[in-house]
Amino acid sequence: MEQSLKKIILLIETSREFGRELLNGIARYSKLHGPWSFYLEPRGLKSSIPRLKNWNADGIIMRDSVISADLINLKLPTVLCLHESRRLKHLPVLVTDSKVIARLASEHLINRGMKNFAFCGFDSLEWSNERKEYFTSYISEAGFKTHIYKQGSKSISWEREQELLKKWLAKLPKPVGILACNDDRGQQILEACKLARISVPGEVAVIGVDNDPIICGFCDPPLTSIALNAEYGGYAIAEMLDRIMSGEQMKGQEIKVTATHVVRRQSTDIIFVEDEAVAQAVQFIRQNAKNKIRVDDVVAHTCLSRRSLESRFRKIVHRSIQEEIRRIRTDLISQILVETNLSISEITSMFNFTDVEHISRYFKMEKGMGLREFRKLCRKC
Repeated sequence: MEQSLKKIILLIETSREFGRELLNGIARYSKLHGPWSFYLEPRGLKSSIPRLKNWNADGIIMRDSVISADLINLKLPTVLCLHESRRLKHLPVLVTDSKVIARLASEHLINRGMKNFAFCGFDSLEWSNERKEYFTSYISEAGFKTHIYKQGSKSISWEREQELLKKWLAKLPKPVGILACNDDRGQQILEACKLARISVPGEVAVIGVDNDPIICGFCDPPLTSIALNAEYGGYAIAEMLDRIMSGEQMKGQEIKVTATHVVRRQSTDIIFVEDEAVAQAVQFIRQNAKNKIRVDDVVAHTCLSRRSLESRFRKIVHRSIQEEIRRIRTDLISQILVETNLSISEITSMFNFTDVEHISRYFKMEKGMGLREFRKLCRKC
């Protein structure tokens, strides 16, 4: 017996990378388990309500910013993608994992030798405040303080806020690493730095969230950002909606979109290490990350003894030289896994490992999962 075609209403914006990747994941699920018929409405929802009522849809996937009584009254299986902070208790939701975002951001900035840190977000948005709290906590654990931007009125004009941002940036101790709650906020910080004649990344290093290629590339300098596995999230919410349409109860189930890695661009492309020998050692490791370098190779690139360099390296970087070699190599392997189609064998050769088993053990020791598992979890399909 032929299965009836399910009709799905999609109320998700297409102007941002996060929304587009959610749609990619939903489309992939439909191709594998559908097909489904879609009504896609990224804007102009009010005029669409009459058509939606007459379409006899089976389910809805929507951003919380478009919640309305008319939509709730359709009484359809619904999954909500949180954007602001509006959450109805019974509706299943997709949220971003603020804790992982904050951890990756704090590690990235600390690894650049920063000792001053700041956070800039939107005070009225719950997800922004979550990222702020986790970031502040990680920075505090590392022994540093986080300076917080206070937005003030929610209805403040951009002209007025740009002046407030300029004054806040000017007062921050330099050099400073700033986590922006998302790429839009990161772009605003960079514009304020331009107007205040603050050097980026020389005085201020900025990292955003979402890795939207249009926003990040539009920034001057290009914005470093944290990539999210939104495509995976889109697949997962389509799968959940399918279960609900098949009879599972809506009871506030939660799916998390997690951060996968930092996409490094010019806005954080700097290392602040006052100890010249340690700076030389870090730079050597970064430049030779694809080679099978040893601690002795790093030591030979400086004028210090192994014991002296190890002591100074640990004091400043908070890791041993060997731990830093492993971290930088596995970070680069992670980036290649996510951003290229190179096979595991090709990556093995690129990094001069003896065989696939060798690189797999090396990678799993640092990342807690195998190469194929990491690629499946983190990359766009």
